[in-house]
Amino acid sequence: MRDIWRGDPYPQGATWDGRGTNFSLYTANADGVELCLFDEDGSEERIRLGECTMNNWHCYLPGVGPGQLYGYRVFGRWTPGEGLRFNPAKLLIDPYAKAIRGGVDWAAANTLPYVPDAENEDADLEPDDEDSGPAMPRCVVIDDRFDWGGDRHPRRPWTDTVIYETHVKGFTKLHPEVREDLRGTYAGLASDTAVQYLCDLGVTAVELLPVHHIIDESFLTDRGLTNYWGYSSIGYLAPHSGYAATGERGEQVSEFKGMVKALHAAGIEVILDVVYNHTAEGNRLGPMLGFKGVDNSTFYRLMEDDPRNYRDFTGTGNSLDATSPAVLRLIMDSLRYWVTECHVDGFRFDLATVLAREHYDFDRRSGFFAVIGQDPALSQVKLIAEPWDVEPGGYQVGNFPAPWSEWNGRYRDTMRDFWRAQQGVGEFASRFTGSSDLYDSDGRDPFASINFVTAHDGFTLHDLVSYDRKHNEANGEDNQDGSDDNRSWNCGVEGETDDQDVLALRFRQQCNMLATLLLSQGVPMLLAGDEFARTQQGNNNAWCQDNDISWVGWDHGTRERAQREFARRVIALRREHPAFRRSRFFAGAGGGEGLPDVWWFRSDGRRMTQRDWRRDDARSLGVFLNGAKLEEVDAEGRPLLDRSFLVIFNAHHEEVEFRLPSASYGKRWSLCLSSAEPEAPRGAWARGPRDAVALTARSLLVLEGEEQPRRGTP
Repeated sequence: MRDIWRGDPYPQGATWDGRGTNFSLYTANADGVELCLFDEDGSEERIRLGECTMNNWHCYLPGVGPGQLYGYRVFGRWTPGEGLRFNPAKLLIDPYAKAIRGGVDWAAANTLPYVPDAENEDADLEPDDEDSGPAMPRCVVIDDRFDWGGDRHPRRPWTDTVIYETHVKGFTKLHPEVREDLRGTYAGLASDTAVQYLCDLGVTAVELLPVHHIIDESFLTDRGLTNYWGYSSIGYLAPHSGYAATGERGEQVSEFKGMVKALHAAGIEVILDVVYNHTAEGNRLGPMLGFKGVDNSTFYRLMEDDPRNYRDFTGTGNSLDATSPAVLRLIMDSLRYWVTECHVDGFRFDLATVLAREHYDFDRRSGFFAVIGQDPALSQVKLIAEPWDVEPGGYQVGNFPAPWSEWNGRYRDTMRDFWRAQQGVGEFASRFTGSSDLYDSDGRDPFASINFVTAHDGFTLHDLVSYDRKHNEANGEDNQDGSDDNRSWNCGVEGETDDQDVLALRFRQQCNMLATLLLSQGVPMLLAGDEFARTQQGNNNAWCQDNDISWVGWDHGTRERAQREFARRVIALRREHPAFRRSRFFAGAGGGEGLPDVWWFRSDGRRMTQRDWRRDDARSLGVFLNGAKLEEVDAEGRPLLDRSFLVIFNAHHEEVEFRLPSASYGKRWSLCLSSAEPEAPRGAWARGPRDAVALTARSLLVLEGEEQPRRGTP
C-alpha cells in the first residue's frame, strides 16, 4: 500500500525534493480532490486528498519523482447557474504543472463536461459521466535542476534594443543548415546556425510567440489544422512540449532553458508572448481541460447577472479573472517562474487591457499593475503591453503606466498610410520621433513605444506591398477571417508578377518601411523574415497554418539577399549612432541655445511652417537630427556626441528635388543610406549646403554630416 503523507499547501503544483513529490491544488469551492497517477501503459491510480489548508488540497508521496504522469479529478456541485461546474468524470490539468505531455485526442473521449447536443442550447445544464481520461494530456513531475553555468541576463538597455518577433517552430523548421532532428524546436533555435544568423542581422532580443503549453481547438483538428500561433494556453508554467526535440517527460523544460542559455551567451534577450487573458477552454459550451473543472467561478470572469455565462473581453469565449486573488497569484507565480527559474528577460502581454479591467473598465491603478510594479524581479524585466482588447474601452494605446512599454498601433497605421501616400506629414513626424504625444505626459520615455509595421497578426511586409486583399482560403473559413482591407498600395499587379517595375517598387517600399522603422525613435520590432521579403502568399491570418505558409523559408534569391543586407545595414546604423535611439524626447526649438535637437524642413530646405504641417496632401519632408544635442552621457559620465543626420522622405509617386539646409546645419553631407539604391556604399557622394538632391519617387535618403554642427542659430 502506498505511503501518503500530509505534505504542504505551498508551493502549488508538483514539487520533487529528491525523495518524493509534494502535490498541491488550489480550489475554493470544491468538496474533494483526487490526485490521479498514470503509468506508461495508461493505468490510473487515484489518491483521495485528505488535507486541505487555506483551500489548497495537498499530499506528499515518497518515492514519486521526475517523469511521473499525473492529473486531477475535482468533486463538487454542478450548478452552472451559480457558476459551479465540478465534474470528477473529467481529468484535469494542474494549473501549476511545469510540464505537460501531449495534446487532447478529441476523438478518444468526450472532454465536454456535458453530453453534446447541437440542437439543445441548454445541454450544458446536465453533467456528463464519460471519463475524459483517454483524451487528455498528462502533467509531468519534473527535476528542475539545470546547469546554468555563468548565465546572466544580458539586461540590454531599451535604447539598444531591437526586437525580432518569431516563432520557435517556424524559424528553423525549413532551415537546411540546422540539424534535421532539431528543426522547429527549442534546440533548433539554440543552434549555432540560428543564433549566428540573429547576431549577424544585429537584433538584440527575440520575442517568441506563445510557448506556454498549447491545446489545439477541436474544430481545427476536424479541418486538419492546428493552432500554430499558440494563443490557446492551458499551462502557464509549462513550456509547450511540441517544440521539444528531446522528449515530453520533463525534457522540454531543460531544452527550453538550454535555448535561453545559448541566446544569452550571444547577448540576445528572450521575451515571451504570454496569454493570461483567456485559456483554451472556451465559453460555457467549451471543453473541460483544467481551470473550468478545478474551480470555474474562481478562475473565470462570469456575468454578474448570469454566472452560467462568461464575460468575454477577448473574443475567445472566456476571460481569466485577474481581479481574483487566486488568479493574480497564478499569473505572478508564472511570471516569476519564467524569470527566476528559466531566466527569460521580459514579456509581451497579449490583450493586456483585459488584465487591467477591474469591475469593467480599464484601470491604470488595477491590482495587476500594482503587484507587478512592486515585485523586485518582475519590475526589472521588459514589460510590453498589447494595449487593446475587443470590448468597448479596450483601445488604450498611450495609457499604460510606467514602466510599461506598448505595441504602438498608431505607429503601425501611420507609417503604412504615409508610405502608401494616404497620410499627411504631421502624424508621421510624431511617430518617427517617438510618439511624445502618447508617452511624454506621464514621464515615460521614447522606448515606451514599441514601433512596428508588421507583426504575426496580419500581412508580412512583402505581402503588405504585394496584395490588395487577403487570401486566407487555406484557413477553411471561405476567406471571411482576418482583416478585410489592405487599402491598395498601388504597386501594380497583385501577387506574383514578372513586371520588373512593379517588383522594383515593391522592393523599394519594403526598404522604405524597414529603414523608417529601424531609424525611428523608440524600440523597433521586426517580424521574422521581413528582412528578406518572406511571404505568406497573401494570408493575413495564418494562425492555423503550421506549414510552409507560416514557416520561414531560407531559399533566397538575389533580391531577397539584397533586402536582408539592407536591413542589416540599417540595424548597424542604428546601433552605431545614438542619434537614432535617444533616451529622451526631443525638445525642438525649446531646447536651449544653438541649433535645435530636431528640425523639420520642406523640399526647398526651409523650416516647416504650421501651414505645412496641416496640409493633408504633403507627401515629402526632411528631418535634421542633431548629434551634438543628445542629452546622453557615456559610461564615464561625459556628454555623448554623435554625427548629425538628415533623413529625407518622399512618399510621392514622382521624383522630388530637395534642397539641403543652410551651412549652419552642416557644411558637407555624404550619402549614408538610400532605399532607391540600397547597395550604394556609404559615402558614395557628398553635397554641400543648399545643394539640391533628387529623391526618387517613393524613397528615402539618409545623409551623414561630415563634422559636428555649429552651435549658432540657423
